Amino acid sequence: MTNAQPVRVAAVAENFGRDLDESYRTIARLLAAAREEGVALVALPEAALGGYLSSLGGGRDVAETLKSRPNSLPPALRLDGPEIARVIAMAGDVIVVFGFCEAEGELRYNTAVALDGTGILGVHRKVHQPLGENLSYAPGESFEAFDTPIGRMGMLICYDKAFPEAARSLALDGAEIVVCISAWPASQTASSDDLSEDRWTKRFNLFDQARALENQVVWVASNQSGTFGSLRFVCNAKVVGPGGDVLATTGTASGMAVATVDVAELLGTARRSMFHLRDRRPAAYLTAEPAVAPAAPDPDRAAIQAPQAVAHVAEPEVTHA
Repeated sequence: MTNAQPVRVAAVAENFGRDLDESYRTIARLLAAAREEGVALVALPEAALGGYLSSLGGGRDVAETLKSRPNSLPPALRLDGPEIARVIAMAGDVIVVFGFCEAEGELRYNTAVALDGTGILGVHRKVHQPLGENLSYAPGESFEAFDTPIGRMGMLICYDKAFPEAARSLALDGAEIVVCISAWPASQTASSDDLSEDRWTKRFNLFDQARALENQVVWVASNQSGTFGSLRFVCNAKVVGPGGDVLATTGTASGMAVATVDVAELLGTARRSMFHLRDRRPAAYLTAEPAVAPAAPDPDRAAIQAPQAVAHVAEPEVTHA
């Protein structure tokens, strides 16, 4: 479902912590600013309700570190709980995407939700888990697009965008707009005082532009800003066009990157001659796992287990919108 009218979209770089009341105040402030700008879609960061993990790492002491730091885990919220309902009431006619720690039974997921005043439009559970995140969350299982008032949309969370198959799965499912929310920190092993020169900042930006270009979609990337625990976030919220060009960015500061996008026109122009989804040669690609498996993970890194995620490999008929 392609929206025939131009829309204003916003990607936010902002700091969110454990205090839910403070998070609601920040969301209200950002939504007020977005409405003044005529924005139809606001992408807030990963873990905007309840904050992210206070540390990341893959060493042998990660599990003990988390156990000894009770404040390191965010509050677990239900999709049908009052916390999400409060944001629905705040959203009105604006589509809001944000992240939180989702509770389902005994499991916890790093989840993104898209909603407006009518209710929940789409949900994504983070599939790819970096640097010990699997000690706190179960992994998601799939990538699925969904319809919204401004077009067909898909969501990713942070490290998901490092894997081309994730964004491609959404594009094959018809996503025209992909929102990737993040809590992407600067490097901790080779950090730079200048965030713009940090190697993880450069990777963050490269992934955003590459995924937009290779799938020829509108890409809206949010991120945390400031610091939380031992993490310093790289900001760089942005809107990227289907040609890989950055339409708006916050750079290394907090703020809101706003761009006007005519989704139908942008996709039509980008896909007019070199239409990547159409020109693929799936029969030539390796779609099965190789016989030699990757090295086994460190047995001391106990993980929360859930079924393996499966990328979208069906071959739908791809037509020009």
